[in-house]
Amino acid sequence: MNKFVFCPALTILLLIFTYPVGAQQPKKIHRIGYLSLGPGIQSREEAFRQGLRDLGYIDRQNIVIEWRFAKGKADLLPELAAELVRLKVDVIIASATQAIQAAKQATTTIPIVFPTAGDPVAYGLVDSLARPGGNITGLTILALDLSGKRLELLKEALPRI
Repeated sequence: MNKFVFCPALTILLLIFTYPVGAQQPKKIHRIGYLSLGPGIQSREEAFRQGLRDLGYIDRQNIVIEWRFAKGKADLLPELAAELVRLKVDVIIASATQAIQAAKQATTTIPIVFPTAGDPVAYGLVDSLARPGGNITGLTILALDLSGKRLELLKEALPRI
């Protein structure tokens, strides 16, 4: 006569080792390339870093920021932009028109974001404001274009001025 002895510990181990468990994939750490004409991390860059922290992104923990600064030497920007492309960053943040232009020449596939630019259409950064096209996007205030319109509106509102 066979005797079967129930062993809960053995049963749990068998269940653990025979149950198909999907291995948890490591989370991708995104890489941001930051390209600037400036000398190094200033208030703008610190604000960018703080904004990322506010969203839960911590440099070197769950995101990597590749900082590249031309230190006022615009001729260094093309090589710095090319270096970011070689590093296969997920996005390039380009600060200053010359940095945006260098990034645009370095890649047509990596998204390029600029915090601000004078007139991105006039500088050849985008096709138009309504439909920028390509891999570049950002903000502009178009202060020069709007100044004339503001003066025109002021004259209409206050004709004696």
